[in-house]
Amino acid sequence: MSDFEQQWERVINQLTERFGKKPNMEAILFLIGIQELGKLKKKYTKEQKQDLMHVATCTLLSQSGYYELDGYDQDGWPHFKEAAPIPKMGMAEQERFLQEHIIAYFEEEEDE
Repeated sequence: MSDFEQQWERVINQLTERFGKKPNMEAILFLIGIQELGKLKKKYTKEQKQDLMHVATCTLLSQSGYYELDGYDQDGWPHFKEAAPIPKMGMAEQERFLQEHIIAYFEEEEDE
């Protein structure tokens, strides 16, 4: 098992322990989005769930300079602007790219 695979497995195991079931990519992005927003609600609309996943993706990709925080709206939602174009990739490459950023996100969270 590669270093990357071990790190990814560790993230999945941590989230599985915390929430009682193995999360998929959408669930992980949703959780990161909620964490970044800092407001937990019992129910989110479909649009809010998509917005939370967008916040998560922008937060993750800001680690590598692809996005930067542009401020917050009146409801406290973060807004980002593109800082650099994201390289074109196939689906498998995109998933690995996101997984690498998720690993870094959770490692950084552990260090805090």
